[in-house]
Amino acid sequence: MKRTDMKRKALIALPAAALLAAGVTGCGAADMTKQGSPYANAAGAKTVTLSVQSWVGARANAAVAQYLLEHELGYRVDTVQVDEVPAWDALSQGRVDAIMEDWGHPDQEKRYVQDKKTITEGGELGVTGHIGWWVPKYFADAHPDVLDWKNLNKYAARLKTSESGGKGQLLDGSPSYVTNDKALVKNLKLDYQVVFAGSEAAQITQIKQFAKEKKPFLTYWYEPQWLFNEVPMVEVKLPEYSDACAEKGAKDPSTIDCAYPTTSLKKYLNTDFAKKGGKAARFLKDFRWTKADQNEVAQMIAEDKLAPEEAAKRWVERHPDKWKKWMS
Repeated sequence: MKRTDMKRKALIALPAAALLAAGVTGCGAADMTKQGSPYANAAGAKTVTLSVQSWVGARANAAVAQYLLEHELGYRVDTVQVDEVPAWDALSQGRVDAIMEDWGHPDQEKRYVQDKKTITEGGELGVTGHIGWWVPKYFADAHPDVLDWKNLNKYAARLKTSESGGKGQLLDGSPSYVTNDKALVKNLKLDYQVVFAGSEAAQITQIKQFAKEKKPFLTYWYEPQWLFNEVPMVEVKLPEYSDACAEKGAKDPSTIDCAYPTTSLKKYLNTDFAKKGGKAARFLKDFRWTKADQNEVAQMIAEDKLAPEEAAKRWVERHPDKWKKWMS
């Protein structure tokens, strides 16, 4: 998940977060600039194609949108997993109709929204996204000074693993996430090694194992994310984010030396779909929920192992007062 680019403006990831980036979460998938949806542009068909990032929060958005489009509005919905930047290309070309959760891509916004006008903003999702470095609360309670990045080297030996080459381990998710972590470790002169779990799911497994054994850990992580309900974590304060740092990093990502920004997550629609998509387009523009809503569905998918459709169905049955506002 690139949860990303420094407007974020900072190049982020989570799960980045966007990082996310991802089911949450790991990002990786078909390049939709070369492969179209089987339902896209079917003559006379009442269809919608949603781009779905790999992190579980994004899957939760898409699951509820798909369920309501199909069961309340009578559409057939196709979902396609696409990495973050290729998803913008696919959206511009009309190969997908909507992205439900974007963590900030200034270059793509300028190219497609402002200049080419092939993509239209679909409004805010209602969820605020943030990527950072986190330690378990039980470790922070015992060692409160670990919450200042300037003290991280003091704990490097406690945080090393067999994977980190004698240095402290900074656990990241998928290598496909675009993060600032390697630059931050280098520029802040930290005695740490970024170690990739491989995917959001693998990262969650590792975090839960550490927590079960009450071991200390330092991890790249992001909000919103249901795992906080199960493993309480506290954010390490990095050097404060600034526009100057973001602008410098946009030109050269290797220079990043400040925290990840906080951003309101947005939706984007293909411009033709936004104009001609009827009730489906209006519904997607009106779709707006909270971090708690997203986490409720995400936890059912990731932790309770429900199929996304079943998780969406349960949320819809529990919260008619919320989703009926999206119907016009």
